[in-house]
Amino acid sequence: MDIFKKLEMLGQSHLLRFYDELDEKSKAHLAQRIEALDYSVLDITDDEFPRGHFEPLGAMTLDKIALQRESFEQSGLEAIRAGKVGAVLLAGGQGSRLGFEKPKGMFNIGVGKTLYIFECLINNLLDVVKKAGCFIPLFIMTSELNDKDTREFFEEKNYFGYDKRFVTFFVQEQLPVVDTEGRLLLSEKDDIACAPNGNGGWYASMRRAGIFHSIKNAGALEWLNVFAVDNVLQRIADPCFIGAVVQSGCSCGAKVVSKASPDEKVGVLCLEDGRPSIVEYYEMTDEMRTLYNNDGTLSYRFGVILNYLFRVDELEKAWKVKLPVHRAFKQVSYINKQGEKIRPEKPNAYKYETLVLDMVKLQKDCLAYEVEREREFAPVKNKTGIDSVESARELLKQNGIEI
Repeated sequence: MDIFKKLEMLGQSHLLRFYDELDEKSKAHLAQRIEALDYSVLDITDDEFPRGHFEPLGAMTLDKIALQRESFEQSGLEAIRAGKVGAVLLAGGQGSRLGFEKPKGMFNIGVGKTLYIFECLINNLLDVVKKAGCFIPLFIMTSELNDKDTREFFEEKNYFGYDKRFVTFFVQEQLPVVDTEGRLLLSEKDDIACAPNGNGGWYASMRRAGIFHSIKNAGALEWLNVFAVDNVLQRIADPCFIGAVVQSGCSCGAKVVSKASPDEKVGVLCLEDGRPSIVEYYEMTDEMRTLYNNDGTLSYRFGVILNYLFRVDELEKAWKVKLPVHRAFKQVSYINKQGEKIRPEKPNAYKYETLVLDMVKLQKDCLAYEVEREREFAPVKNKTGIDSVESARELLKQNGIEI
């Protein structure tokens, strides 16, 4: 079937509006993009998913960790030294909300000195490298939009002292975006507007990129520690965390912090129909938010910070499972009918994304591992205010990091 008939059947013929203006190379490029699109998103009209029965899930709390820290850390270091642990940095986003039109990891969080977000994370990982006496395979997920910038930045900065032989980049897969009428958008006259498919697509993207065929000793990897780019205090491949999960026998682990208040806007690790899950703050009932244990602590208390440890063999069993696709209403640049590039000032289109929290639901069990908020949670999501550049800088200073 040629692209004209295909788009006509889908009601998306407007994508060929400028086809006759294009040269042969651009025509071929557009045709290739149209053939490669995942059109299943056109059938998604509702981002509500039925939820099951929620129950609180306990955690390996700070006091329990303190009692077993030496044993946990030894187990974690043994796993790292045996080449069983890899780290996956989710870095496909731009710093637009910070007023920075480059990869978020390239943002300078420093004040009196230059200190990039990527640099903070590599420094944190190097702490473990020094302790273990060996480098840890680091996989960096970029997007089509920021892949070139990210790779060049790491080269320019000499990987911030990390051994580049242990760093592998891979590009996150994309999904098309649609406007409020369900019409696909052109990003250029010869290209379709797409967006990264969410942080839940990281493992499938790794597999399809052939990562495990291209690195030495890939067969030794038993655990992958997945973490987000925007938490500058993130402790990566933390031996104590790894050891606790290994000793627990669980198929995954999640670093969590105690909620600051019942109404804090954070997803909470819990049980859903007897399996590990995450309930978002807006999904919680008043009863769930204000339910307390006998010791006076919140029952739904442990908020996730997007730092997970997954067993590779369990991921292998589940990586082809189709995760729920969530809609997000965002600002998306596009080419209008007149061929002009429009950069909207408010949301105008739906992006589709899978979420890593849905991967947790595929696991048979999950160890909630509590960390100190002030030592490991400094998200950089906004320019000012809560979870911002300002608040992250203060927390870096509190932890003795020169900025």
